[in-house]
Amino acid sequence: MEIFNIADHLISPLGCSAGQNFAMLKKSRTGISKITDDSLCPQTFYGAGYETHTVEQQVVFEGCEKYTFLERLFIYSIDAVLKAVGDIDKQRTVLVLSTTKGNIGLLNERKAKKYEGNRIELPVMARVVNDYFEMPHRPVVVSNACISGVSAILTAQKLIRLGLYDHAIVTGGDLLTEFVLTGFQSFMAISDAPCRPYDVARKGITLGEACATMFLTNNPGLVAKTEAFARVAGGGQANDANHISGPSRTGRGLRMAVSKALEGAKLQPGDIDYISGHGTATLYNDEMEAVAFNHLNMQDTPLNSLKGYFGHTLGAAGIVESIITIRQLNEGVLLGSHGYAEHGVTQPLNVLAENQESPNLRYGLKTISGFGGCNGAVIFEKA
Repeated sequence: MEIFNIADHLISPLGCSAGQNFAMLKKSRTGISKITDDSLCPQTFYGAGYETHTVEQQVVFEGCEKYTFLERLFIYSIDAVLKAVGDIDKQRTVLVLSTTKGNIGLLNERKAKKYEGNRIELPVMARVVNDYFEMPHRPVVVSNACISGVSAILTAQKLIRLGLYDHAIVTGGDLLTEFVLTGFQSFMAISDAPCRPYDVARKGITLGEACATMFLTNNPGLVAKTEAFARVAGGGQANDANHISGPSRTGRGLRMAVSKALEGAKLQPGDIDYISGHGTATLYNDEMEAVAFNHLNMQDTPLNSLKGYFGHTLGAAGIVESIITIRQLNEGVLLGSHGYAEHGVTQPLNVLAENQESPNLRYGLKTISGFGGCNGAVIFEKA
């Protein structure tokens, strides 16, 4: 059974649509800047954060005051995708929601009093979004550390292939919060400058916030060649069971995930035209990816990381970066890996330093890795 993505939406500090975001990326604009916000951190830090008041004015709909900021973003993004798709049979549609921390900002007691107490629970938050669209089926929540977005895409693909649904709304979102920021600071993982994936001068992660949505379907009648159109050719997930926060030095879990994706797509490593890497700019993650791609004989495949534009958007990352992967394939342009200047991993990689015109692209591989040793990979085919 063939499954396609036919519509997308992305709201980030770079824009309020996927098209706006991609246009900014092609101009090498980044959403990362210095942030001074005592509610997040007593010190100034680098991050890709919304100009909250501007975005709140954009994300307006009837009754929006009843929803948390993240719930409003989910509703706005999903609504944009549904308007692009048109009429669908809701009985044959499922909402798959990806996030790592959801409404964790409600731990702040002052904020929590504005909403019922259990909205901090991920299933409750998902039901609030689901109910807004009067979806008849219980939503599926995917929260698997940093691979949540890719895992949500593969979960939706599986649900459609099992015949349970014909369509899936796959949405992912996370915000910059004090909880998340201090958590990464406790690992000494936050860079004191904008992140530089795969670069010799990389110092660690830059966090970001975003919300993104894709629409997957097996219905040929809905398939239309748009900027968002692509076939989900294959996917895979694996866990290297190495450490709660550190990736396997051998890259075994990532290798397994990519191998499963290639097998599902009936492809060989040499068939892949482009890799959207995880590229968090931490010492061990970038090195692990280099080792894994060399084991797979993919060291010459053009590769970039999008973290230099969006920061690490956690549960949104896999969906944000899949959307941009598809747009690169369809427009025949590969983006430079923002912040990359000098090779900084021990194994060779074909990291793109600048934008590159590539009209003959066909297959793109999106990879992602996360805490607990989880790894995911999904392959998209240009229409």
